[in-house]
Amino acid sequence: MYWSFPLIPTTKTLGCGGTLLKHRAAGDHIYWSIATVCHEPQWSSELIARKSCEVDRVAEAFGVRKVWRLGFPNARLDTVATADIMDKLNGVLKESRPEVVYVLHGGDIHTDHFALFTATMSVLKPFSMARLGVRRVLCYETLSSSDAAPPKWERAFVPNVFSEITPHMDRKIEIMQMYESEIHEDPMPRGPSAIRALARFRGAIISKEYAEAFTLVRELML
Repeated sequence: MYWSFPLIPTTKTLGCGGTLLKHRAAGDHIYWSIATVCHEPQWSSELIARKSCEVDRVAEAFGVRKVWRLGFPNARLDTVATADIMDKLNGVLKESRPEVVYVLHGGDIHTDHFALFTATMSVLKPFSMARLGVRRVLCYETLSSSDAAPPKWERAFVPNVFSEITPHMDRKIEIMQMYESEIHEDPMPRGPSAIRALARFRGAIISKEYAEAFTLVRELML
């Protein structure tokens, strides 16, 4: 089985990191499509290089088989034509042919997340999913982005799929610490205790110690 998750190259993997480790333990193949890259002068060349190294370390830790860096400007994805994002995502999906796609929640406060979600769903129309071999599309939540969305029902993250990650919880937090330029210290939202607390809450819903939550956007039963 092949698993792909279009992401922004930051701690956003904390939303599905335990599930990715679960896939790896099961022998599944993981592919990573990174939509954006930091750029000067908003970020220094030293920080850009540091972030790139962090991505390399995280990819190795998750056992990612291939990483696509799409190169769109970070924090400015909403200024890029959706068709341009779709074109690059379509190329990645044609090459990797994943069965399951994990994507950021479209209701997040981060405009990059909305832009990436919109482009992903535009590429993965039902008939396109069948052609590309995709069977499921799942959205995951991101601390400090999903929870910061305005109180509108259409922006809410409403999970209906839960993945137990109890055996992988500690390793998930270890990998999150590799994002040294982005991880928070407690009691901030991306701090270790908050990551664990959210997983504990999601686990309680399904009577497990730790879990991650997803919204099933679309599934083909062919």
